[in-house]
Amino acid sequence: MPEVLSPAGSLASLEAAIRAGADAVYFGLGGFNARKNAENIDDGALVGAVASCHIQGVKAYLTLNTLVREDELPAALHTAELAAAAGMDGLIVQDIGLASLLRRAAPGLPLHASTQMAVHTPAALPLLKEMGFCRVVAAREMSRDELAAFCRAARELDMEVEVFVHGALCMCVSGQCYMSAMLGGRSGNRGLCAQPCRLPFRVEGGSGFDLSLKDMSLVDHIAQLGKMGVASLKIEGRMKRPEYVAAATAVCRMAADGQRPPDSLRRQLEQVFSRSGFTDGYFTGQTGPAMFGRRTESDQQRSADVLAGLHELTRQPRQSVPVKGLFTLEAGRPSRFSLTDGQLLGEAEGPVPEPARSRPLDAVRASAQLSKLGGTCFTMEDLTCRIEEGYTLPASALNALRRQAAGELAALRGKTRPIPFSMPVRPAETPSAVSPPGEGVLSPAGKGNPGRVAWFSHPGQLPENLASYGLAALCLPVETDFASLSLPAGLPVWAHLPRGLFGRDDWALEKLAAARAAGVHTALCGNLSAAALARRAGMQAVWDFSMNLFNPPALEQAADLGAAGAVLSAELTLQDGASLLRSAHSVPWGLFAYGRLPLMLTRNCPGRNRGPSACKTCGGECTLTDRKHVDFPVRCRAGCSEIYNSRPLWMADRLGEIRDFDFLLLYFTLEDAETCAAVLAAYRDGGPPPAAFTRGLLYRGVE
Repeated sequence: MPEVLSPAGSLASLEAAIRAGADAVYFGLGGFNARKNAENIDDGALVGAVASCHIQGVKAYLTLNTLVREDELPAALHTAELAAAAGMDGLIVQDIGLASLLRRAAPGLPLHASTQMAVHTPAALPLLKEMGFCRVVAAREMSRDELAAFCRAARELDMEVEVFVHGALCMCVSGQCYMSAMLGGRSGNRGLCAQPCRLPFRVEGGSGFDLSLKDMSLVDHIAQLGKMGVASLKIEGRMKRPEYVAAATAVCRMAADGQRPPDSLRRQLEQVFSRSGFTDGYFTGQTGPAMFGRRTESDQQRSADVLAGLHELTRQPRQSVPVKGLFTLEAGRPSRFSLTDGQLLGEAEGPVPEPARSRPLDAVRASAQLSKLGGTCFTMEDLTCRIEEGYTLPASALNALRRQAAGELAALRGKTRPIPFSMPVRPAETPSAVSPPGEGVLSPAGKGNPGRVAWFSHPGQLPENLASYGLAALCLPVETDFASLSLPAGLPVWAHLPRGLFGRDDWALEKLAAARAAGVHTALCGNLSAAALARRAGMQAVWDFSMNLFNPPALEQAADLGAAGAVLSAELTLQDGASLLRSAHSVPWGLFAYGRLPLMLTRNCPGRNRGPSACKTCGGECTLTDRKHVDFPVRCRAGCSEIYNSRPLWMADRLGEIRDFDFLLLYFTLEDAETCAAVLAAYRDGGPPPAAFTRGLLYRGVE
């Protein structure tokens, strides 16, 4: 049976989750978690919170699921050290650099791959296993069949799968959203998403809120998820109040136990928080207008009306720990009572029994008193009474024995069991020493003269006289017919795999094989699955900006996993990037230096909110307009949509500031061949920016 995993954004929510039926809870410690604005648990309450969980048979997982800057690594490791000292049951991690340090620091502390890692096909699982993860949180956008295949692959690797079954549904695949960062400097990858997608964004003919999805609910599919082999049923909601946590946990608990939650409770769950109802559209494959929704004034009023009724779910402790008892009453000896959970034993000693003057104590009366475990997490599974005839004890003495034994057992269950932790020491920084790249990755360039890699969305953008621009490499979509292209001799060519590969591992391998047969030996990979598939296809993988490489250990981890090069995270400043480049590495590192940054990867195109047939007429292109009348292009590819920034990033007039990088990625999306030629010339010779442009996050960074 899969565990029910509930959110604990506060101590009150933690207790609500446990009392309503959670098998496990997850929470943050303030910083380095994807809900920094939740109340969270403070350091001083950590040991007590974990002890409370363990007393009641509940596991506790800590969220360390944000990207971490180099200067923040010591603090993040200290947070993990506190978790290890408190005996937590696992860490949920996004940053692969932090994960590599944690594996060295505390090999006995289980690592769970956060949904922020955007893992959505089985191909990524071997890489996660190689990095030391034992559990992976699957992307919310996966369908029923995709999840079933994912679970089968995980089982073969002895890995667990965790699936979100209830709660908020972001428009973007988790870990792949840069909209909040670009529009307001608050990064979702750093736990401070401003939720711009809940604001008015419209496509022509849409609702006006065409980036806002309803909350998800897979309650009706929990039995099926259990049969697939899902290990953990996760509820979203660390920013929500305890009543919501209780209602969601109770509904999922019943469903996991094979019971149908009563309609009244399901209505209460919808009322306490929803965005005009729930959706299971991704799981069932029914995407489109029915999945879109937003929080209305009516929804908020219904929440206020239902709160009082949900308090009943958490009024009493949940008796979730079965115990066995043994009571002994012998003449001339102290009375004894013990409780065991099968591993630990709580014992109590009471007064010597007295001869009974009227009615001696028997097993029925003793059991009636000693089985009263209400107010504790224990429930009596079996009680043995060994009572010498003719003797008795007062009820008060029996009650005292019960309380003492239960208290001792609880103390033993809650005793902190620290996990060994040894703070890792990284090598001292050394000057950058980039070795020659692997065969066919980049044309060689002198130090201080970064190569330029041009990414084109289709071959029609290729300008004439391509050889004159001195490119280090050319990149085209993997589905391009590379054999038909006429390209300059000696120019390395990369095949770009989509950021979204849901259900398309075999398709990607087929396209990679065709590209390799045409002489392409390198793939630009925006997710772990793509990197793994490139390796399986015998090609070199260059990791794209969406791999979120944020610190030196992340670069080292990427190189260890076979990356032949990588583009640093687009959320880093130039100063942060230069700091990373001071570390010695054996592969070239790049910078996203031109183009419309992809702000969102979505599996339900905003254009579909116009109606079920909208995608048949749009030609894979539409425009999203915000409340300030700014347009954001949307382009579809391989079953997903990319929402691009409204203006391109431009650095051709500041080439001297980015010469420390090994290559610059120039990203052409909407441009025609003539515009591409002008941009390539500007990045070769230097040139002023266009009328509308941005510096991205290269100078302002993110919170």
